[in-house]
Amino acid sequence: MNYRLIAFVLGEIALIMGAILCIPMFMALGFHENHTLAAYGIAIGVCVLLGGIGLALRPPKDKRDLRPSSGFAICGMLWIVIALIGALPYCISGYIPNYADALFETVSGFTTTGASILSDVEALPKSLLFWRALTQWLGGMGVLVLAIAILPHNDKMSTALAKAEIPGPQFGKLVSKLRFTSRILYAIYIVMTLVLIGILCACKMPVFDSFCHAFSTASTGGFSVKNASIAAYNSVSIEVVITIFMVLFSVNFNIYFMIIIGHFFKAIRSEELICMFIIFFVAVAAITVDLCTRHTFGSVGEALRYSSFNVASVMSTTGFGTADFTGWSTISQMMLLGIMCIGGSAGSTAGGMKVSRFIILSKSSLINLRKTLSPRSVYSLKIDGKPVGEDTVVNVQNFFVLYVLIIIVSTLLISIPSAKMEGNMFETNFTAVISCFNNIGPGLGAVGPAGNYGGYSVFSKLILSMDMLLGRLEILPILLMFSFKSWKRV
Repeated sequence: MNYRLIAFVLGEIALIMGAILCIPMFMALGFHENHTLAAYGIAIGVCVLLGGIGLALRPPKDKRDLRPSSGFAICGMLWIVIALIGALPYCISGYIPNYADALFETVSGFTTTGASILSDVEALPKSLLFWRALTQWLGGMGVLVLAIAILPHNDKMSTALAKAEIPGPQFGKLVSKLRFTSRILYAIYIVMTLVLIGILCACKMPVFDSFCHAFSTASTGGFSVKNASIAAYNSVSIEVVITIFMVLFSVNFNIYFMIIIGHFFKAIRSEELICMFIIFFVAVAAITVDLCTRHTFGSVGEALRYSSFNVASVMSTTGFGTADFTGWSTISQMMLLGIMCIGGSAGSTAGGMKVSRFIILSKSSLINLRKTLSPRSVYSLKIDGKPVGEDTVVNVQNFFVLYVLIIIVSTLLISIPSAKMEGNMFETNFTAVISCFNNIGPGLGAVGPAGNYGGYSVFSKLILSMDMLLGRLEILPILLMFSFKSWKRV
């Protein structure tokens, strides 16, 4: 095992984390939040220490290659270390004194889940609220992708790490060098975030709130600086803007790159993009009709306003709230639960199983049915007119099996300890797991948009934290982290 390479990569990431932590520390100075300065200082000190050790153990350039399985294992370990460091400001400052709670909040941030143990978010100082939003923004595009964009790694090593962090059933570069691909992705991400900040400010949202909500929207994370989330502003214009951008950030970023280089019509003919918008508009229409039929809101306009926002929030796995959908009809809740699991597009900041996997699973199931009816016929699975390799189909099917197993096992595990929650515990536990695993945030029951995860035991919070990591890294990096074979040739 190449311990020096592991320490070196960990050291680089720790130094990047330390530099990023300076931002909320300077904000704490500016806002005179002296009680949080020591917390940031200690966290930065830990990062500098780890960074110094890593750089001191730097291996020769000819010994920095990684196998794909080793890249997955190192990626899983790095994300856990990042979360452990990121939790320090909450815990040391005393605003979340229980480290398990602080870790849950941090994992939720970096994985862009948006699940929270806090009942009063507005009690946090501004620097911690900003750090909370910043963790989501960093996790949206990926911490390792950022490291690849700014650090001079060889392409083989960068590819091994990027494959583990970039979501989707297939991995591909936009340009020949992965470092330039990472820079292009982050450039698009930054520009879209800045545009959103400007529009939110124009809609009269306070500047600080605009930054935090733009970070949470861009990452499809859902942390808000208000206890009532976006509903606190009671602004149709803000809700419309955030609805549009939640959907935009759920689109594969490769689509935006294709549009930039002039392939607009090819980009908008993407099968995954079309399928995502069909699911979105059908869900909005169906839930609007259901809300109108049951007179849940006073008018069709109100029903459309709340259904479109919450469908966008759930499908993009952002988790912002403008209405407590746990009070809606069972059919509306089931539709929301279904699109929670599907999520957004591969290559976006959205979570969930991904629309591309949903398409592959649907088509492969249909092909298997046709083969049963007509065994001698030959069928090929295609997306965008191109055949999908058998390996990809098998990987997607295996992913789905693991996806279901993890949800079942996690639900059983968090049902063992008692929780200080009211209502239907099966509904709460089951949807809590689905929500955390798909990186959404709110579920149903006691963990709905008006609730939080504070009532769960430490054991349950650790299980749900692991689910968030499994969902964000799409299972394999975390599982391979526990495999000796993944490490022995690092």
